[in-house]
Amino acid sequence: MIRSLRYALRVASLAVALGLWQVLTSQDIDVWLRFSQFPTVTDVARTFADRLAGPDYWTDLTDSLTRILTGFLLAAVLGVATGVLVARSRLAEDLLGPVLEVVRPIPAIALVPVAILLFPSNEQGIVFITCAAAFFPVLVSTRHAVRALSPVWEEAVRTMGGGRWRVLCSVVLPGALPGVFGGLSVGIGVSWICVISAEMISGQYGVGYRTWQDYTVVDYPGVFVGMVTIGVLGWLTSTAVELLGRRLTRWLPRTLSGPAARPKPSRAGATAPPAKTAVREDARAQTEEAPDEHLVRD
Repeated sequence: MIRSLRYALRVASLAVALGLWQVLTSQDIDVWLRFSQFPTVTDVARTFADRLAGPDYWTDLTDSLTRILTGFLLAAVLGVATGVLVARSRLAEDLLGPVLEVVRPIPAIALVPVAILLFPSNEQGIVFITCAAAFFPVLVSTRHAVRALSPVWEEAVRTMGGGRWRVLCSVVLPGALPGVFGGLSVGIGVSWICVISAEMISGQYGVGYRTWQDYTVVDYPGVFVGMVTIGVLGWLTSTAVELLGRRLTRWLPRTLSGPAARPKPSRAGATAPPAKTAVREDARAQTEEAPDEHLVRD
């Protein structure tokens, strides 16, 4: 019931936004902002339907998705590997850290001239820009997630005879997964921003290229079709990354909020936790107090 209500609220908010857009543009309302220059929702919907019926729209969609997925997958692999390396090795941090920190503030779209000069084709340059855009969010999130891991877990694995690869596969990568997917979710959104900009400048086909062409010929409904397409594609890809992250981190405890998080009272009216929970809390408290007792004995 609560989930249905939430979905209804989301649909209602979208409907209100579209309705407000239609009213402001159809009535040519100009109150500081010039809504009379905007196409109406019906104009955009009509142009959208015409584009869906033609082959060019699907060609642009395929090209943009191919560029995004290629650059994003490269950024995911390189970002996670570099983030783990920098977080785990002081030598790597000293060698790579200064270079990465100098390059990181540079906007990926500013690398368009570099990509044009460096790569023999525009297609490779666009993939490079997409990869550079997603690389640094993944790198930073992975680095912070690895450094935030408790050293107790690594010591436990080493005590049982595990080596570096065992620690990496059993402790570092699983423990850093939530932070890694946080960076991936941010990276996919930044990739869409930069690939569209790169297509506008040096692309041949693609959603960004088509949107810029519509602007040059003063086809404003077509511009809004491109904007809506970009927004929907960005939302779908970001949601896919988040769902994958939730599926791979199902073993993590989930934080509940709202009525579901409140403890249910027992028949006698008490709100004490169940016996198993109490036993776990006692064991955790004894574990946390153990280092202090050791210090006292020493």
